[in-house]
Amino acid sequence: MALLIQGGTVIDPGRWNGPADVLIEHGKIIAVGQPLDRPANGTGSLTLLDATGLFVVPGFIDLHVHLREPGFEYKETIASGSAAAVAGGFTSICCMPNTHPVNDNQAVTEFILTKAAEAGKAHIFPIGAITKGSEGKELAEIGDLCQAGCGNF
Repeated sequence: MALLIQGGTVIDPGRWNGPADVLIEHGKIIAVGQPLDRPANGTGSLTLLDATGLFVVPGFIDLHVHLREPGFEYKETIASGSAAAVAGGFTSICCMPNTHPVNDNQAVTEFILTKAAEAGKAHIFPIGAITKGSEGKELAEIGDLCQAGCGNF
């Protein structure tokens, strides 16, 4: 399966900035250029996407989001927040630890990552609280948070 994005303005800082086509095969960018030829028949099905007048950019990263789960699911869940992120062009988000319980231990981090995997949308990088309960009194177990997958240490 292949996708050929044609005629867009490609912005990939340090690599390309201007009109170009992008060829994607099996989820990977194979070529960027102007113009690109259609791939040979051996690639399977090909989808053409006319991006004339549009920007083609790498997925955005939001370094500061409030997903509110666990504890405040009535405001937003990991699934709804990551779906909203993807709808807005964000492929990766970093969620703050202002949840209940606070993300100050391995169990909460693992819960967030499990929910993120179930949602299957944006890449989610949990941010761990520096102190237990975010109270500023006692350091959280930073090593455990790192091992569990927090992205801020």
